[in-house]
Amino acid sequence: MTTPPSSVPLPKHELYEAPDERGITVNGWRITSTTRPISNGPQSDALQADLGLTLPEMIFGNNRLTIEHQATGWKYSFTARDALAAVKNGELEDGDGGVKVGYADAWLKSRQSNSALMPQTVQAKPYDWTYTTTYPGHIDPDSTFTPTWESVEGTTHELPLAELTRPDPILFYAEIPLFEDELHDNGSSALLIRIRIMPTCIFILARFTLRVDNVLFRNFDTRIYHSFASNPPMIIRESNGFEAPYEVLKARLPKQQDLTPLTDPNFVSRCLTETRKYSQTEGAHTGWRGLGTRRDCATLAP
Repeated sequence: MTTPPSSVPLPKHELYEAPDERGITVNGWRITSTTRPISNGPQSDALQADLGLTLPEMIFGNNRLTIEHQATGWKYSFTARDALAAVKNGELEDGDGGVKVGYADAWLKSRQSNSALMPQTVQAKPYDWTYTTTYPGHIDPDSTFTPTWESVEGTTHELPLAELTRPDPILFYAEIPLFEDELHDNGSSALLIRIRIMPTCIFILARFTLRVDNVLFRNFDTRIYHSFASNPPMIIRESNGFEAPYEVLKARLPKQQDLTPLTDPNFVSRCLTETRKYSQTEGAHTGWRGLGTRRDCATLAP
């Protein structure tokens, strides 16, 4: 049975495009997506000096997503610099969800037992080598209005899944990568922003994904939703942190000998969501404080 097409009327809107930049104005909002090549050497050096930690292999320091509510001047953005600023810089502590690679303990034991034969090394400045970030976006410095975020629980202001999965026309869509790293061939770490503008709403998904081979999977999703029908305008921001041991997801493979799905963020996200009673509580037993669900709302009223 096929799903009937949506009959939602299209609002008046205007698309605009410039080199490396695309956007839309609709219902009093202006959305701008900036996608540029990977940061060059001087740009990366400047960002590394600013943040004080080694950068991921691929850093898109000039990429940005900004949404602006024109009536109030509220602007909200996503950037690589601010996402990486939320990575733990320093010794990992309880709650940081520190991760070791699968062979780390054996490697350290071997190194200690042969310490007389091993060259002396200088410890680098510590930081979270997985680049785990719970960055939900930020109020843009150019914003002229700052709303108050209020925490909500239970079913209050849940995301309207029926609306978000309805086959409405998509007025505007963009994917904005912020960073990616192969973790010295031990897995992958990445942050990607997606935005959809539909006739009735704005929807953003910011997804951090982490795979440490033979150790764990971790996701941190931030979803931002705004209904054009809300009056006064309301923003819902929901964050979900998931984590599970590598073997838990490996056991859910359609074919145990084919590990390819474990490199597919969509497969990983689906498995973590399906096991959320476990993956949002026990996780991979790292004590990561990002586990669980948080939902905040803000009203845009001057």
